[in-house]
Amino acid sequence: MPYVPPVAEQRFVLDEIAKIGELAATGPFAAATPDVVDAVLEGVGQFAVGEWAPLAREGDVNGPKWSEAGVTMPPGYRAAYQAYVEGGWGTIGAPADFGGQGLPFVLASAVLETLGSANAGFALAPTLTVGAIEALLHHGTPEQQAAYLPRLATGEWTGTMNLTEPQAGSDVGALRTRAEPAGDGQWKIAGTKIFISFGDHDLTDNIVHLVLARTPDAPKGTRGISLFLVPKVRADGTPNDVRTVSIEHKMGLHASPTCVLSFGDHGDCLGEMIGGEGGGMRAMFTMMNNARLNVGLQGVQVAEAATQKAVEYARDRIQGSREGAPVAIVEHPDVRRMLFRMKAQTQAARALVYLAAGQVDRANLGDAAARDRLELLTPLAKAHATDLGNEVASLGVQVHGGMGYIEETGAAQFFRDARIFPIYEGTNGIQAADLVGRKLALSNGAAFAGLIDDMRGDAQGATLRILIDRCEGIGRRLATSDADDRLAASYPFLTMLSVAACGWLMERQARAATGDDDFARMKRAVATFYVAQIVPEALGLEAAASAPAAPLYTLSADLFAA
Repeated sequence: MPYVPPVAEQRFVLDEIAKIGELAATGPFAAATPDVVDAVLEGVGQFAVGEWAPLAREGDVNGPKWSEAGVTMPPGYRAAYQAYVEGGWGTIGAPADFGGQGLPFVLASAVLETLGSANAGFALAPTLTVGAIEALLHHGTPEQQAAYLPRLATGEWTGTMNLTEPQAGSDVGALRTRAEPAGDGQWKIAGTKIFISFGDHDLTDNIVHLVLARTPDAPKGTRGISLFLVPKVRADGTPNDVRTVSIEHKMGLHASPTCVLSFGDHGDCLGEMIGGEGGGMRAMFTMMNNARLNVGLQGVQVAEAATQKAVEYARDRIQGSREGAPVAIVEHPDVRRMLFRMKAQTQAARALVYLAAGQVDRANLGDAAARDRLELLTPLAKAHATDLGNEVASLGVQVHGGMGYIEETGAAQFFRDARIFPIYEGTNGIQAADLVGRKLALSNGAAFAGLIDDMRGDAQGATLRILIDRCEGIGRRLATSDADDRLAASYPFLTMLSVAACGWLMERQARAATGDDDFARMKRAVATFYVAQIVPEALGLEAAASAPAAPLYTLSADLFAA
């Protein structure tokens, strides 16, 4: 059975969690009428099934190829990408002033989910382009916006983020790429960047690189970093001295070329500054925060695809018997436990990410409270949804049994693809540190208190209410704790708070699913499973979320190798 877009599920979550109807009642999003939302979800589903899903296996087995001339994508990918451009799927959430449709970001997120579930590696191309669009919208000059946004919005050109360097990793302040004034507002860029997703390919005629670099005499650390727009091909059609050194040989996401890029080997790589000198980190976080939500969405993508494949296999695989008759493995209690868990975690992750995406739209409408809630939800959506993507993909392999360990079944690909999601765009440990280091203190703690109040006001299950109370107590304590103690507790606390939020959202969905149709019955059953079996697990993290850092330092670094 091929991938089946979960249109009914997406529409339900858009309505009940993201409240897309409220967005459509505002002037800027008035075009997001119910018939338009339905047409978008159904249309991208048909497109993904017809054009992108059939290439997923090919991209995994025969990925992009590097040569001195650049990167060549697998057969069929260029035509499928051009169909994406011609179908206007990149324009859904892009501003109307630059050729986009101006629809809500949360609807564009649903589109990207469908594309990524159909072909996770391929969907990284539009995912990175969205970040480039955001950076230009918020920090580009009118001239830069006019020159680049229309082609990025349609997908005619793709965009990249160039942050990481071999010696720097997550320590962006240690980067060494240089930018020297070249006159006429241009800068000469020189340096090497690694781990650049879709840093080179043959899908489009141009690639817009957004590159962090240091200007002469810039201060050390992050304050000395600026952002530069560096096209692969200049406006006059000449190459811009950007060389693809290699592509990485990765565990998964084989359809996405992850490149090492060298800028200015011949001293002739030109870029334009975005956001002013020293404004690189501010502009980078515009890209990064958008990217972090979309990485959380990747957790949803792979979880949905893995769940569908596991359900199909469990319904078809005959093994064992019940009451003397042979049965499919879906009838065995432990397999049902795993399938229930896969569906529950996938739906919880989707609800959490869509909730955050809806706050993007409200923040763009000027809602300050929504902006704070978005800031608070972003580390949860990125970290927890990607953790769940890994869990669900692993369970998918387990449901298949020994066949899951065989590449030909396809279950292993989801597991391999998912493993990078908790790592890139800020590891999940960094997300947890951000939560306890900055987000708990937003608006003097009002953002965290507001989320707790909303969850407590809706929660019905006794265990969920207890979890919410424990999260509140731990969060208040961490807000005033020693820095090391906060960081030691950060990851278990992030998981506790994420599960509390997901339990809240699952209960909301169960109450909204009032019908007696198959979908409503499924929704209520899955939500009941989540609250009954997954919420209590999070209470077991309380000890870790309350423990000080001191026990972590009872071993010296050398003794870890003993």
